[in-house]
Amino acid sequence: MSTKVTWYGHAAIGLELDGYSVLVDPFLSNNPAAAITPEKVKADFILVTHGHGDHIGDTEAIARRTGALVISNNEIHHWFNKKGLKTHGQHLGGGFQHPFGYLKLTLATHGSALPDGSYGGNPAGLLITTNSGKKIYMAGDTGLFSDMQLIGDEGIDLAMLPIGDNYTMGPDDALRAVKLLRPRHVIPIHYNTFDLIRQDADAWAERVQKETDTKAHVLQPGECFILED
Repeated sequence: MSTKVTWYGHAAIGLELDGYSVLVDPFLSNNPAAAITPEKVKADFILVTHGHGDHIGDTEAIARRTGALVISNNEIHHWFNKKGLKTHGQHLGGGFQHPFGYLKLTLATHGSALPDGSYGGNPAGLLITTNSGKKIYMAGDTGLFSDMQLIGDEGIDLAMLPIGDNYTMGPDDALRAVKLLRPRHVIPIHYNTFDLIRQDADAWAERVQKETDTKAHVLQPGECFILED
């Protein structure tokens, strides 16, 4: 079964997995690049990589409207649970079989304070093994780290990597990440939302194509990529 991946802008991603709508880091209402509104986006599950406002985003409003299960690290799980949302907490290195696939939280080198200033635990990347066996890695906000090679040993079919620089990897380090991860496909994210993280994604994709065996796909906000089985 193919997997539909939609980039909504910044780090907001929609996945269609076995009939489930999985929403990642839904920063939409205050996102000048967002291609959908919190009132229209679908979600059965919401995955949150870390506590910063541009990733927590509209999680609470969307979860209340849709009844979606919010999945994040243990600290963010408790933070949302106290607000009355349905939640599931995991932690780095831990995996769980959800209806949409097996989700493992991976290392990410970043911060994670929540919007109210409380502690948001460790930031995370997301590694999903779909029920058909495909591996999808969403790095979250992160710098380059050598253990990406270990993640790559899983056999990554699709990676989504930040390239914006300043807060995360820039184009050079994101290219090095591709070389460590060795995915079949890669999509750049977390860029051009604001001037501070403006990048030429097409130029980066050309470098990926020239220097690796990975196929790079540059999406505009709202565009989709189909990962075939």
